[in-house]
Amino acid sequence: MESSSWTISRLSMIPMLLAASVTLARADVIMDWNAKADSIAAEKQIPPAPHSRALSMMHVAMFEAVNAIEHRYASYKLSLSADRSTSREAAASVAAHDVLLSIYPDLKPDLDATLTNALTPIADGESKTAGIALGKEAATQIIQLRAKDGSSTVETYRPLTTPGAYVPTVVPLFSTTGATTPWVMASGSQFRPGPPPALDSEVWTRDVNEIREVGSRGSPTRTPEQTTIGRFWFFVGARTYNPIVRQAALAKGMDLVDCARLFALTSITGNDAIVAVFDAKYHYNFWRPITAIRNADLTSNAATPRDASWLPLGDTPMHPEYPCAHCIVSAAISTVLQTVVGDFGEFSLTSPTAPGVTRKWSRLQDYSDEISNARIWAGFHYRFSTDVGKDMGRKIGALVVATQLRGVEAMAQPSR
Repeated sequence: MESSSWTISRLSMIPMLLAASVTLARADVIMDWNAKADSIAAEKQIPPAPHSRALSMMHVAMFEAVNAIEHRYASYKLSLSADRSTSREAAASVAAHDVLLSIYPDLKPDLDATLTNALTPIADGESKTAGIALGKEAATQIIQLRAKDGSSTVETYRPLTTPGAYVPTVVPLFSTTGATTPWVMASGSQFRPGPPPALDSEVWTRDVNEIREVGSRGSPTRTPEQTTIGRFWFFVGARTYNPIVRQAALAKGMDLVDCARLFALTSITGNDAIVAVFDAKYHYNFWRPITAIRNADLTSNAATPRDASWLPLGDTPMHPEYPCAHCIVSAAISTVLQTVVGDFGEFSLTSPTAPGVTRKWSRLQDYSDEISNARIWAGFHYRFSTDVGKDMGRKIGALVVATQLRGVEAMAQPSR
């Protein structure tokens, strides 16, 4: 079942869809499977890292399948080819189904039903049969390609303690993610930033004092709107940007192949951003504001006083602080969208962590900046960490667009 927010979003776009061409309508197959993957993540409460992996595999398989028919863009790593009469819709749907089935085998009846609904409108015949075979081959090759990407590595995070001393017993999340195989980066450490500021530095003093004031649960300086925005962005992962990518594809009237490419680019970008940020997080293992502020006396910095009972606006995510994960992902996705799509008018998002609230933007920069501020207002991240995260994200997004799924005509142009 599609999420309610996606259903509402599509209903609100009916006039746009009616005005679009038949070619655009066919591109819905990409967005429908994207929404299906998001609904699975919501229903099964799949954490951001494994959901991002599933999305990237699914969308690269879909892209490879439909692009094999037209060869409009460079392949990621597959060498598929098909007759131009092959059904693109069938190829894309089967590729998506088979990838998701390999990841969520317990959902076979639901996924099979979704595939049947997608294939039923396609006329039986050689085109459909060829599309089904092509989709299966694309999925098989992508599944094989990612079979040993390190995503199944058992975590062995060792909580820091002394013999006999109690420490909180919840195991941190995503401690192995930074070592998984990226789609585009050479390694998870390719864009690893320098260390966080020293605890006696001007930057540290400024930023920890800022978050102590504006990020505390009962902050008298945080405005009601900032509180709402902070809570809104407790919502994390690909489900926070996929609806925006869908809006961009609709606004630009993308056909099936271009739509498949856009989602493949954003999905692998989002996945690589997650790999990069968790590589850095567990490399530096930097303390969160709740830990730093309650232990501020340990820093011997008289300008950062201890607050023994300080609490953030929300529950702090269970992984190290530096850099900001939400920031790197939003900046990376914004970079891809700005480069590939450009401006596409007003876009919006709802959040399950702020019921009844709809956030709207007309610039991708504003969307990305809002997320960074929200993590400060929530009491989760220092400002320097949000700045570093955004910088990493922009670099990853630029790398993906410059090197992956490039247009065949652009690649054929002589260098100057």
